[in-house]
Amino acid sequence: MKHHLEAWGLKGLLWSASKMPAGLSSRLGGGIARHIGLFLPSSHIADLNLQRAFPTLGKQSRKKIIQGCWGNIGSTLAELPHLPTLPSDSESGPGWRVLNDQLLHHARQSGRPVIFFSGHLGNWELMPLIVAHYGMGFSPFYRAPNNPLVDQLLCQLRRRIAGVPVSFFPKGKQGAREAVHHLAKGGYLGVLGDQKMNDGIEVSFFGHPTMTAPAAAALALRFNALIITGYVWREGPARLVLEVTSSLDPQTLTKPFLSRHEMIRHLTQRLNDELEQWITKRPENWLWLHRRWAKSYYQNKEK
Repeated sequence: MKHHLEAWGLKGLLWSASKMPAGLSSRLGGGIARHIGLFLPSSHIADLNLQRAFPTLGKQSRKKIIQGCWGNIGSTLAELPHLPTLPSDSESGPGWRVLNDQLLHHARQSGRPVIFFSGHLGNWELMPLIVAHYGMGFSPFYRAPNNPLVDQLLCQLRRRIAGVPVSFFPKGKQGAREAVHHLAKGGYLGVLGDQKMNDGIEVSFFGHPTMTAPAAAALALRFNALIITGYVWREGPARLVLEVTSSLDPQTLTKPFLSRHEMIRHLTQRLNDELEQWITKRPENWLWLHRRWAKSYYQNKEK
């Protein structure tokens, strides 16, 4: 019953959002989330994360970023039903644009497998739609919700947003096998690499050891795939920008004397460094609400 109630609630929210203009829906969703979010337990986790990432930042500055984080989440949810119809050529108001799209054109022309690497910034759900416009609709890894009905609803919505047939690879052994098969056939893969993975590898993130998923690096090395990095940031209500930041060829970034494990670590660190740069530039656009570092950090802070 709980699963059905959650799914009905999400359907109701998305239906209500779809009945408003995109800009109004984004503003309303963001405004509600900004006011409610600070009272939720996840805001305490966000504050601890900010203390670790930006130790010189004052309490009020952290609070402002957390409010912005909640506002971005609310806007992102409210924008979901509108993403398939957002224009790509409007000079103002709702829509999207791309910076450095020559990197997308070059990746398409290379004929190589491509892994798109990003994080939970801005409205990250828009990236599959934009990349599909460049002829590279990708199938993403994702963390499946605990509620299978919500999972089914979100996958349906994401397929509609992408506008092309895509598969979804849940994190885990089965999803990894499916992703390997997909890349082996020359497919395109999407990875959001900014969440903790207990069985990942340890690299640095904001100057602290952090367990990180090595999938993007490992698969790129195995299949000689390009890694296109970039993130979505928000410049207004339902007005979004995909900034493509680099095209990484793992064969030129690694050293021949390194072991495979060392090459994966080196490339994963490079990706974490880009994430850190994106977040530092626009901290209110990132999802600060999850426990990114080791459990011991949060336990020590809460004593």
